[in-house]
Amino acid sequence: MPIGTAFHERTFPLCHSLNYREWSGYYTVSVYEVHHEHEYNAIRNACALIDISPLYKYRITGKDATRLVNRVITRDINKIKPGQVIYCCWCDEEGKVIDDGTISRLGENVYRWTAADPSLRWFRQNGLNMDVQVEDISEKVAALALQGPTSAKLLKAVTEADIANLKYFRVTSGKIAGVAVDISRTGYTGDLGYEIWIPSNEAVKVWDALADKGKEFDLHAAGMLALDVARVEAGLLLIEVDYISSKKALIPSQKFSPYELGFGRMVHLDKENFIGKRVLERDAKNGVPRQLVGLEVDWTDVERLYERYGLTPAAPSQASRAAVPVYSGEKQVGKATTTTWSPTLKKMIALASVQAEHSKPGTVLQMEITIEAIRLKTNVKVAMLPFFSPPRKTASPV
Repeated sequence: MPIGTAFHERTFPLCHSLNYREWSGYYTVSVYEVHHEHEYNAIRNACALIDISPLYKYRITGKDATRLVNRVITRDINKIKPGQVIYCCWCDEEGKVIDDGTISRLGENVYRWTAADPSLRWFRQNGLNMDVQVEDISEKVAALALQGPTSAKLLKAVTEADIANLKYFRVTSGKIAGVAVDISRTGYTGDLGYEIWIPSNEAVKVWDALADKGKEFDLHAAGMLALDVARVEAGLLLIEVDYISSKKALIPSQKFSPYELGFGRMVHLDKENFIGKRVLERDAKNGVPRQLVGLEVDWTDVERLYERYGLTPAAPSQASRAAVPVYSGEKQVGKATTTTWSPTLKKMIALASVQAEHSKPGTVLQMEITIEAIRLKTNVKVAMLPFFSPPRKTASPV
């Protein structure tokens, strides 16, 4: 049975919808109101506070900490200095992606590693005979994502830390309401935003300080439905939805190379040996059969299909995580994994995995759409990811 996070006593009274879901053993708010519109608008137009405590969190320390990290991930951690954060993936021996997450280098040999799936055993297995300690701090550390255009101003107003000079994918330490916190300029929305890492036993103090001062900055608590729309606009993948961990895959086609997920830039083949390197060298040389792409749905075509049945189309109320086939003519060439209406772009968009020969931007394909229980096809166009990436995401915020 799920339990509440460290912020549950604050999020529960706000959750008028009583719409929850389970995330890694915790109750997580899907939407606070009856619809996620206000929460999404907070992410894009003001600032939103999102409880991301259920993420798995690990602390890697010891003389060989850097060596272990470099052995597991595909990126070269030696290029990263203390105070920096990276997004990365890690693979099995066959070069297939196990998971993706962020790693903050807090010191020369001190790292905080986030993961979607439990990873303690894998990290410790690969640290055998090394002078390294891998600690699961998931329950000790609570986390909040503060995302949106006014997030920097709010954070600057409540934090004893140099927020003005905190660059994109950097981390600093400071205090909020007297509580020692780490703050990283990271997030899962594709917008200006921060993630705050807090001792669980003092989490509520930080929430209260942000909520109190946040009234001046139109702060809203936001749930997973709003986050789902924002992360698709940002072209960000969700494990078990847009791809399957190789640990859980049942058949070979459910396993993905980093090069099939748009993670190629995160594979540094020039670094020392790492898990899966030999296979990934082959992938880099020979290419891979599939590519992750964005799809833009031809809404005029959708309207035409609905008119055929005397109906008026309505934009979907939330992102759909149901995979649907993608075609080139009569041939299926892939699948759309997450589909949503983008309120910002005024378009229906999707993340999809398609055969490499059909992945060029501008390629016209067809995606299955169901109307009155009848399966039809609507035209879609392959688009570059991300769909939405405002300059404020990486610019100096204040």
